[in-house]
This record gives sequence, C-alpha cells and structure tokens, in this order.
Amino acid sequence: MIIKCPYCGPRDVIEFTYQGDATRQRPDPASSDQTAWNAYVYDRTNPMGSHREFWLHAGGCRQHLIITRDMATHVISSVGFARDAVSSGREGDRP
Repeated sequence: MIIKCPYCGPRDVIEFTYQGDATRQRPDPASSDQTAWNAYVYDRTNPMGSHREFWLHAGGCRQHLIITRDMATHVISSVGFARDAVSSGREGDRP
C-alpha cells in the first residue's frame, strides 16, 4: 500500500504506524460513566467501505495523518494532516 504523505510525497506503508480510528468520540474526561468509558476503550466496529484512520509517518516527517481508506480494497481516497482536522473541530480525538 502506498500512502501519499502531504509533506514527503508517496511512501510505502512500512514507513507508517496505524494509530487508530479517527471517528471515535472520547467521553468527557471528568465523567465517571463507566459504561461510556468501557465502550470507548473496548468496543470496536469493523466497518466495510470508506473509513477515517489516524496514522503516524514514523519513518519520515513524524506527522500524524488522517487517512480515508476503503476497508475492503485498501484504496486510499484522501490523506491530510491530523492537526488541521483536530484544530477545525472535525475529529473527536487527538492521535
């Protein structure tokens, strides 16, 4: 799989580290709702189709990226810096 880093250009997936689902919402840190925290930590979906993920370009520029990838075909439709999405409020968590 080739990932087109916005800073370094096209690179092999071996340079990157998967950091998790970019669509999950973290419960309020002050919350003591055990059910919400258990769901956040342990519950995972296995979506088919397009999905947003956090990746770290560990073997390159060390930037956190948000990659939209088709889970069935592994075709990547978009790559962007995570800092841009987080600062604009489009994503729930920081990587």
